[in-house]
Amino acid sequence: MKTKVLSVLSVFILGFVFSVSAQDIVGQWKTIDDDTGDAKSVVEIYKGGNGKYFGKIIKLYRDPDEDQNPICDQCTGSKKDKPIIGMIIISNMEKDGSNLWKNGTILDPANGKSYDCKMWIENGKLQVRGYLGWSALGRSQTWIKYN
Repeated sequence: MKTKVLSVLSVFILGFVFSVSAQDIVGQWKTIDDDTGDAKSVVEIYKGGNGKYFGKIIKLYRDPDEDQNPICDQCTGSKKDKPIIGMIIISNMEKDGSNLWKNGTILDPANGKSYDCKMWIENGKLQVRGYLGWSALGRSQTWIKYN
């Protein structure tokens, strides 16, 4: 009996360890406003051909009386006055270890600014930290798996 219990327990522990180590940021994530707690958008994160990770906005949550696909009038360069839906806002993230992605950037379409970025999964949620130069000088958001 003890052998069966230990076997079942071993399989459970190995399964748990595998599921934790197999976490990945690839997929669709609902972004949550860090001030209001409201859903803002859905970002699809994917791995590019160069092994780096990118993310584009595929859905916005907006009031019915607002433009449902606004342009990024605050952006500069090639993103200036382009539609926000379909816009790549996460660029060149590199996987570092089993649960950290860093060395990329994230764009905030609300102000048109790009920030250094790092991400990790914690309790099944994606933690996204945007900052300027030094990680302590920034802000974090928690994103929830969309599907």
